[in-house]
Amino acid sequence: MDAEQPASGAEALRRLLEGDTCAAARGLLECVLERRLPDGALLRARITETEAYTPDDPASHSFTGARPRNAAMFGPSATAYVYRSYGVHWCLNVVTGPPGYGAAVLLRAAEPLEGDGRMRLLRGLAADAPAKLIATGPGRLAQALAVDRSFDGAQLLEDSAALRLLPGGLAPGEVVLAGPRIGITKAADWPRRFRVGGG
Repeated sequence: MDAEQPASGAEALRRLLEGDTCAAARGLLECVLERRLPDGALLRARITETEAYTPDDPASHSFTGARPRNAAMFGPSATAYVYRSYGVHWCLNVVTGPPGYGAAVLLRAAEPLEGDGRMRLLRGLAADAPAKLIATGPGRLAQALAVDRSFDGAQLLEDSAALRLLPGGLAPGEVVLAGPRIGITKAADWPRRFRVGGG
């Protein structure tokens, strides 16, 4: 009998997102967001900070159940859930768990890998603006990758998608740090914010 073959990067990523939300929030720190713009320009950024939200969490949009506004959050894993924060900024989340569960990981920050000049333009930044200003913070991240409500419900693991997740990896010496979430008032002390440290 043949030994079981190891899962490919894409298969491992799909399995990760189908499972525990906090584990997915940690694992997404090893992933890359790729955005192909309508003119063919390619943007890539490595995810460096996330937050996990589950249906038992009073800070989660799914806490009071499914609504038209949060319907994507109850979709299958690897679905994008995009909402507007405070009526100003779009925020990008990755749905985790089985369909109907209502859990997602907020992508809080990313490190530009390719197309940082275009990201600066999308953010309205000067060409010499520090790289840390490009996609640090969920609103900045979405703006830098030209993500808006039109991506709500999009599938992020499809090869032809305009916005997709790719496997990546931590650099030597980097570790994952966990701590309380920020920018919320309910359950803010829950240690569900994860970020890349060291390196």
